[in-house]
Amino acid sequence: MEIWRNYYKHPNKIKNTMELKTKINAENGKQDLTITREFDLPVELLFKAHAEPELIEQWMSNPYATSKILKFEAKKHGSYQQQSTDANGNVVFKANGAIHEFIPNKKITRTFEMENAPLGVQLEIYNFEKLTDNTSKLTTHVIYESGALRDQVLKMPFAQGLSMAHDRMQEIMTKSN
Repeated sequence: MEIWRNYYKHPNKIKNTMELKTKINAENGKQDLTITREFDLPVELLFKAHAEPELIEQWMSNPYATSKILKFEAKKHGSYQQQSTDANGNVVFKANGAIHEFIPNKKITRTFEMENAPLGVQLEIYNFEKLTDNTSKLTTHVIYESGALRDQVLKMPFAQGLSMAHDRMQEIMTKSN
């Protein structure tokens, strides 16, 4: 079963009606990309949104799927597993990985593999940067097994979906502050 295709079955509903706040830089001929986003959040809250399963579930959920963190070991040599289900309880997305580095308020290095998808394993390096007391920046460097796999991901509504998730994260963490 190719559940990953179901996860992206609503590409026409994810429209780019305004400029996305999350920026993706993907140079031609390379197998990596860089994602940047500035948040109106202290760096501690931005990191917390990536370190607490209950918060991750909130901002990773969307109108089409509810996310659940099945396992989350927030430490070096830890691992994680997550899945999303549709309104009927069908699994539409499942992913897992290993955590290689976990430095509070600074950095998370992990692998990411979408299960039942021909996209391979990717390496993700999240850098959390304090801009001011109330603003921060997240820079994520993602390295794919090949340029072809990276380009396949970019053909999906990846940028729009990630920007929407970041928008939800900003909203949730602002309310929790």
